[in-house]
Amino acid sequence: VSSVLQQTEQGNYRLDLSRSVILPKGIKSFEKNADVDVQLTFKGDVAGAQVAQVTPDGTLMSVRMRYSFVELPDTDYQPRAYHPMSGYLSDEYQDYAMPFDQPLVQRFILRHRLQKVHPGPAPSEVVKPITYYLDPGVPEPIRSALLDGARWWETAFTRAGFINGFKVELLPADADPQDIRYNMIQWVHRATRGWSYGAALTDPRTGEIIKGQVTLGSLRVRQDYLIAKGLT
Repeated sequence: VSSVLQQTEQGNYRLDLSRSVILPKGIKSFEKNADVDVQLTFKGDVAGAQVAQVTPDGTLMSVRMRYSFVELPDTDYQPRAYHPMSGYLSDEYQDYAMPFDQPLVQRFILRHRLQKVHPGPAPSEVVKPITYYLDPGVPEPIRSALLDGARWWETAFTRAGFINGFKVELLPADADPQDIRYNMIQWVHRATRGWSYGAALTDPRTGEIIKGQVTLGSLRVRQDYLIAKGLT
């Protein structure tokens, strides 16, 4: 954290151990992952512009950091080699056991596990659909619009031969977004522009997506409205 702040010209900060703690309510355990949240407080002399926008006193800044311990999936997943023209994101690692005439760097595309009940080119139901869960904190009418929009992908999967291969549902009331069994579409507030972006927790051995994470900035709606208004 200190290095990033320095590199981005936000100030010279050092960790203040006396103000840093493990957060008891941030210790959670699920079926396939366990998380520990800590609050790290950094002390500096002069705050950079971005730090000053989000802290009452720029000489002290607290950051919440999460350590996640994740169970890796089984080995039934079939990885797919990455090609730069594919348009996919990828994971990579160096395999020093590769023959001399093969690339040292191994790269696999990032994708969910999706298996047909009846393997082959013919359309088939899937063993387990890819399911994303929408943050129930999204206000209406945006919530319904997001559900309708995201569900358009169901048609694409069906036409590709994966019947019921993709679903979008509202996160159940008894579920926790930190549980890696739930791929999440989350709604967040931030001080800067309402960026929307995707991320994934992946198996470093194969590129399999263990948990997908889509983050929607609430200001994105305001930006889209202003763009549409400007165009009309």
